[in-house]
Amino acid sequence: MQTEKKPEEQQRNIFARYWAWHKKRAAAAKEKEKKKTLPQKIWSWAVVIIEAVVIAMAIRMFILEPIRVDGESMCNTLQDGEIVLAMKTPYWTQNPQRGDVVICHYPGRVNEQGWGPINFSASIRLDFSTIFVKRIVGVPGDYLQISGGHLYVNGELVPDPENMGSVPSDYPLIHLGEDEYFVVGDNRHYSHDSRYSDVGPISRNDILAKVTQVLLPLSSWRAVE
Repeated sequence: MQTEKKPEEQQRNIFARYWAWHKKRAAAAKEKEKKKTLPQKIWSWAVVIIEAVVIAMAIRMFILEPIRVDGESMCNTLQDGEIVLAMKTPYWTQNPQRGDVVICHYPGRVNEQGWGPINFSASIRLDFSTIFVKRIVGVPGDYLQISGGHLYVNGELVPDPENMGSVPSDYPLIHLGEDEYFVVGDNRHYSHDSRYSDVGPISRNDILAKVTQVLLPLSSWRAVE
């Protein structure tokens, strides 16, 4: 009379069969690797390296990217030389919001080599132009002006972040269009941004990512608000 196997014994048998299959598969792969010629081995490694590079580029293009802060335009929120994490996923499903710290381009700006962005489609482009870290203070539909060095959005005063102060100059009242965002640096004394005529409001397409955290130095790790 055949007795029914206990659940524990059945599990051990399943594990034993899987382990035997795994060892057999690994041995076959090892034997196959031994039979490869030197050119085949070089090509295999080249494929692995190419795949790793493509994956890394895809992550930086579509998901996240570490960015180094250069200059003092975002003090005291961000310090010169800090490495921040720029996330692109928050803007997959929603538009940038007022108050977001973002990585952006300025219209018509190119890098030192004279290269600008290359558009592959409406949503995919390869960017060579200079990038900036700024805070969005105005979104489409907002009324914005600077009076006596103070920023007003929709008639309400926007306090200077970290009490860094503002450039004592005025900016005429404007109504941001359906694809216009107004960006400034938190350290308004030392920021070249949308207040200047050679920059002005930027478009949604110029906003690349949202800064969420300071990564380095480790002693300064923190969330960015």
